[in-house]
Amino acid sequence: MSLSTARSFLSEAGYGEQELDANSALMELDKGLRSGKLGEQCEAVVLFPKLFQKYPFPILINSAFLKLADIFRLGNNFLRLCVLKVTQQSEKHLEKILNVDEFVKRVFSVIHSNDPVARAITLRMLGSLATIIPERKNAHHSVHQSLDSHDNVEVEAAIFASAFSMWSMLSAQILIPMLQHMHHNASLASSSRELLQQLVTSYPSTPMVIVTLHTFTQLAASSLIDIPKQVLQLLLQYLKEDPRKAVKRLAIQDLKLLAKKAPHLWNRDNTQTLCECALSSPYNSLKLGMLSVLSTLSGTIAIKQYFNPGTGGASAPPRLTDLVKLVQECCYHSNLAVAAHGVTVLANIAISCPEKDMMQLEQDTVMGLESLLVLCSQDDSPRAQATLKTALTSLVQLLKSRPHLSQSAVEFLLCQLHLARDPSRVLMCHALAAIATQLPVLGEGMLGDLVDLYRVASHSSTDKQQELLVSLATVVFVASQSSLSAEVKTVIKQQLENVANGWTVYCIARQASRMGCHEFSSELYQSLRTRVASEHFYFWLNSLKEFSQAEQCLNGLEDGDYSAAMTAIAEALRSYQKGIASLTAASTPLSPLSYQCDFVKLRIDTLQGLSQLICTCNSLKTSPPPAIATTIALTSGNELQRCGRIAMQMRVSMDEFRSLAARYADLYQSSFDADSATLRNVELQQQSCLLVSHVIEALILDPHSASFQDYGTLGSVQTESEYERRMMSVFNHVLEEVEGLSRKHPPVSYLHTGCLCDAVIALLKVPLSFQRYFFQKLQSTSIKLALSPSPRTPTEPIPVQNNQQLTLKVEGVVQHGSTPGLFRKIQSVCLNVSSSLQSKTGGPEYKIPLDSNTNEIEQRVEPHNDYFSTQFLLNFSILGSHMVNVEASVVDESGIEWKTGPKTTVSVKSLEDPYAQQLRHNQQQQQQAQQARPETAPAPQRSSVYARFQ
Repeated sequence: MSLSTARSFLSEAGYGEQELDANSALMELDKGLRSGKLGEQCEAVVLFPKLFQKYPFPILINSAFLKLADIFRLGNNFLRLCVLKVTQQSEKHLEKILNVDEFVKRVFSVIHSNDPVARAITLRMLGSLATIIPERKNAHHSVHQSLDSHDNVEVEAAIFASAFSMWSMLSAQILIPMLQHMHHNASLASSSRELLQQLVTSYPSTPMVIVTLHTFTQLAASSLIDIPKQVLQLLLQYLKEDPRKAVKRLAIQDLKLLAKKAPHLWNRDNTQTLCECALSSPYNSLKLGMLSVLSTLSGTIAIKQYFNPGTGGASAPPRLTDLVKLVQECCYHSNLAVAAHGVTVLANIAISCPEKDMMQLEQDTVMGLESLLVLCSQDDSPRAQATLKTALTSLVQLLKSRPHLSQSAVEFLLCQLHLARDPSRVLMCHALAAIATQLPVLGEGMLGDLVDLYRVASHSSTDKQQELLVSLATVVFVASQSSLSAEVKTVIKQQLENVANGWTVYCIARQASRMGCHEFSSELYQSLRTRVASEHFYFWLNSLKEFSQAEQCLNGLEDGDYSAAMTAIAEALRSYQKGIASLTAASTPLSPLSYQCDFVKLRIDTLQGLSQLICTCNSLKTSPPPAIATTIALTSGNELQRCGRIAMQMRVSMDEFRSLAARYADLYQSSFDADSATLRNVELQQQSCLLVSHVIEALILDPHSASFQDYGTLGSVQTESEYERRMMSVFNHVLEEVEGLSRKHPPVSYLHTGCLCDAVIALLKVPLSFQRYFFQKLQSTSIKLALSPSPRTPTEPIPVQNNQQLTLKVEGVVQHGSTPGLFRKIQSVCLNVSSSLQSKTGGPEYKIPLDSNTNEIEQRVEPHNDYFSTQFLLNFSILGSHMVNVEASVVDESGIEWKTGPKTTVSVKSLEDPYAQQLRHNQQQQQQAQQARPETAPAPQRSSVYARFQ
């Protein structure tokens, strides 16, 4: 009986035709499977569904599937595809397989194939068998692993397998979250989204909906496509219509994620739907979640899109919108967290919307903020303090945008300071300091009330009382604008003597150094030196005292008094030299104080450069250009010869300030753990050096080609501190003076040197601010490197043959302090490996390409669990001693590279290959033998020839 007989047998039998039994049909199909012809094998495989349909007996189905599994294991991909189709067509018969383990074992063996197509067919086969193998860990692992494949066919098969195995809760928890990473190309992202949409509608159970929606959101947030059309509408639909609180909470959580990741894609309809849900929700927990989403959106472009929908939509007055109604209702809610989000949204609306519509809304915002501040200031609980901090932050932002509201707000805060509890007073002081920094004109008005409050601020030595003393002193320093009166000093000192401990005094002195009140800080450091038990602390406080005294010497400079400026700089340098000696003595191996030493050294060099610049300007009076300077300039064609020797001195000074700016840039790059204010301070010092070098060039060296366009935007930069504001004001003033002078008068005259000296004095008159990183390191990050191979002793070099390459393995660990990633996080570590020839040993002279003489390799690696490892291949073709330098730097999330170090060196000795050395020796011996043979052999031959003729 042939396959044609089996085909006719499995078809519907006609009248009078004989029907054979199931075993005979299976035997005929088995003969076809064992046939050597591919066509007959495929024909036999595709007839199995008819066999199952005609004889759906478990014993026959079990035997048939085992035979198909053998074909799947041993056949080619086309046969595997046929078996897959048969399995999918016979899905309702899969539960009748008796020997499931053996069947899956034969099928699963193909998953280890090197052919990605075979693996893809196997994955689809496993997905089709999901109803009988729901909890097979090896199948889940294979699907999980294939989702990371580089072959698109295999990835699509893994997605298919994930979809067909989702009725198992375990596989759902494992496989669905993997789909969030399928965003590296558009086709995979699209197929993953379609699959997730099918899953969320096909499997409505709560766990499945939660995991699917969250994966959908993560995928959309990473790919940033189809968010408004699919994800936002889907999440808002579940938030509005689904009655399950768990699903609503998940929808709120994902909406907040999308509000952070892509706020520009929220249109008015999306925000309006969210507002309607919040207005209709009877649950405070859900309302709080929806308000947190609105709070996130209110600080972005989405709030402007809500009130200004653009073309096709009519913008309603802000007070009539559902959003404003919602937040006005929530501002006075009994739940403090809801009220905090309400005032945050209302303040952001008042900031973002046009002023013509805001008068009444501003009043509502201020009233809501004031009522919340009064309520929270009388409560010491953590929740009330968190709400108070949120409200004060919103108030500071509102006053920054609406300065006309500042006076009344400051008066309200000063009034509340007398009535509030101590924890609330600390937060209010921080807010007042921020307001006084933004609007310095308000500082003088609040100073009297602050001093009166300081007199009665503390009557005990509790922690909050001590913190309040520091906060009040900070506000006083900001309001005084670096010039403390004798009365203010007396009041602060009296309180410090009565109730303050040593740490509080140190914190206040530190704040005084940050705000530029160096005379007061010097007195406090002086009083603290003898109150510490450690020698290192003594030297640290002594160095701070000397630095404060040095800056105080520069405080009384006056315009035009250049000799007094020289004297003041000399006094400051004397104190700085004493301070740097104490600072060096204060450093320990665990606390090397490297940033502090570098910053102070740069300050010393900057002061020396400014002093030298004033001396150079004065040399125009003591050593004016000679009478023949004009003739020399015409003869040489160099216009600078008209200026005499001052021109060369100015060029040296300009190069020195550019070098100082480069050193400040290096200090900036090495300060990975510094806060933003410290980095801005270093940047200002760098800009001041660049400004001086530019002024020298524009006034004296090259007035015709000097451009002021690069400095035209300094006045529009938003300043964050009083020191920055004053420095930017000096920069703008100096540039205006220089630009006006360079256009009117040719160089060099007393006007030019006077302008330079005035610029120096203007820079020195701004009190230097010692920022937080100088005193305190809130974030600590360090890298430890390990190299292999490593020498047995530090002085012993690593031997390597010159015809081989050295494999240098670099391993490293990133170490963090107590608050990792506070200011910036490490995205990758950049390793730079370079080698240099130290000494060359004897050997053959080969013409070696220049590329092989040096090694200069750079690699970037991403740390995993703070560990990273990579390898370098180094070539040492030149015989001798080489020094290999390995330097590490880090790259943050913004792509900025920071020169954090460390730098490690290892010595390598390149040796000649023994075989090449032996071959070279043999060649040398042969050459010596050949050179010796012509000298000895011809002599006797010549004598024998002459003998024949004698």
